[in-house]
Amino acid sequence: MDYKARILYLREVLNKYNYEYYVLNNSSVSDAEYDSLMQELIALEKAHPDTFDKTSPSQRVGGFVASEFNKITHSSMMLSLANAFSADDLRDFDRRVRGVIKKDVIDYVVELKIDGLAMSLMYIDGKLSYAATRGDGEVGEDVTSNIVTIKSIPLTLKEEVSFEVRGEVFMPKKSWEELNAIREETGEALFANPRNAAAGSIRQLDSKIAASRKLDAFWYFLVDPLSLNIKTHYDALDYLRTLGFKVNDKIKLCKGIEEVIKHIEKVTLQRHDFPYEIDGIVVKVNDITKYDELGYTAKTPRWATAYKFPPEEVETVLEDIFFTVGRT
Repeated sequence: MDYKARILYLREVLNKYNYEYYVLNNSSVSDAEYDSLMQELIALEKAHPDTFDKTSPSQRVGGFVASEFNKITHSSMMLSLANAFSADDLRDFDRRVRGVIKKDVIDYVVELKIDGLAMSLMYIDGKLSYAATRGDGEVGEDVTSNIVTIKSIPLTLKEEVSFEVRGEVFMPKKSWEELNAIREETGEALFANPRNAAAGSIRQLDSKIAASRKLDAFWYFLVDPLSLNIKTHYDALDYLRTLGFKVNDKIKLCKGIEEVIKHIEKVTLQRHDFPYEIDGIVVKVNDITKYDELGYTAKTPRWATAYKFPPEEVETVLEDIFFTVGRT
């Protein structure tokens, strides 16, 4: 298979997996397999720029708008994050950042990457105006009626401010186990993981069903904080806390990439101990005033990256072998 055919094949397969993940809420491949295919596509497209296609899954945020919901256009793109798979990848990211900012040591904010459904909330004069899923990055689904059922989400803020905040809606492991136990008793299909359960719950047309699912949310990004005179990401998260938003308490401010790597090594060993699923660790430049200088690709900001955990090895036992004779 030549490179052009391989690129076309990878685009087709990744679009299929994106549809399964974002629309059907039922992925047929592991995160590691998906990431491997995406990295192969990115490498091939980089090696052969004549194959550039703005509709390639490497150029856009995965997700499709469900026809059952009204559409909402985001005030700014809800981007994805570039991935890092090793300490060397993180050092390369840091090297690129330092090359632009011209500093020897960069302050980074390190956050758990919650495995849920990306969400945007718009507040006008301190009151929740609407909630939208990421969708395709430009246009999302209006799921306000379901979001307001999540008790940890403030409907009215402690200040009459207007802004957009983004985060992740998720289902705690315990809630997922309880939900599956009920579904098993009633003969319904089980949710493969908490992420699928959260996504399926948010996309319910009946908000009563969503309300019964015990969803939760963490908020990790304030859109346009400079307009509020907030100049660091860490301070932005602290500000969100003061307004009543639930911000993850495992966030750490690190000085330099080596401190980031040490912290990631520690969290990797603890990843299964949290009451919610995580599928990586996010590293963001703390200085918001440098974001525009660092810039963006079509799909990702250059001031953040997502470290993805290595695939876990599982030992299996071969119990028997059955031979069959075919016709020749």
